[in-house]
Amino acid sequence: MLTFIIPVRHPANSKNWDALKARLAQTITSISGQNGDRWQAIIVANAGADLPALPKGFSVERVDFAPNLKHERGATDDVEVFRDFFRIDKGRRVRAGMLAARDTTFFMIVDDDDFVSSRLADHVARHPDDNGWYIDRGYMWTEGTRLLGAISKFFMLCGTSHIINARLYDLEKLKGNDADDYMKRMLGSHIAVAQELATAGTPLSPLPFFGAIYRVGHPGAHSNSSGLIATFFNKATLAHPLRFIKTALSLRLMTPKLRREFFGAKRA
Repeated sequence: MLTFIIPVRHPANSKNWDALKARLAQTITSISGQNGDRWQAIIVANAGADLPALPKGFSVERVDFAPNLKHERGATDDVEVFRDFFRIDKGRRVRAGMLAARDTTFFMIVDDDDFVSSRLADHVARHPDDNGWYIDRGYMWTEGTRLLGAISKFFMLCGTSHIINARLYDLEKLKGNDADDYMKRMLGSHIAVAQELATAGTPLSPLPFFGAIYRVGHPGAHSNSSGLIATFFNKATLAHPLRFIKTALSLRLMTPKLRREFFGAKRA
């Protein structure tokens, strides 16, 4: 059983809840398009937060966490302090979803505006004893366009990037203090997860196919990211012809097949 955990920020930390809700609905549609049936999804949201209608396989874990006081970085805020507040807020939401999960063997944390391949649950079901996978190859996409950008080392850029066997999480540690470093590293951030598990002797494998789409360039983006074109064709790329050509060749057209695999039944 693969359990998708989707942490949703406090409504007070959203600039536009209707827009967040619409993007979350698209993420829900993406997850619900899984080819296999050995999956479930848990959305973690504050009590009273208005959510989209949920299809079969989804449940909601309600929490009463206060808003993140440093959701937006101020001009004088130290970057590490800002990131720490984010890691704690996201980490404890993910933790609540994991502790509410039943009969699961694998977890995947999914940001509330991203998309996942319909092949994931079936792949997990065929490899029940594996440690898990990191998404090495994925796509970047800006809503309203028909272009995808193929990315290597996807797991270093996007939070929707790891599938991990439940036995590799220390649930006792996860029940501890909100500021616990283990929770922040393993649940509140994606940067060091693969390295953490490799150091522990339980390395993840690269997922053998494109596993997710990182949505960028919208006002509610978690990373305050730029759009696909601005990200791919920055000044450094434009200044080097060979890098420009390589980058241009990494662009893909959104085909009907890709749309079905990542966006599900509805048009995103």
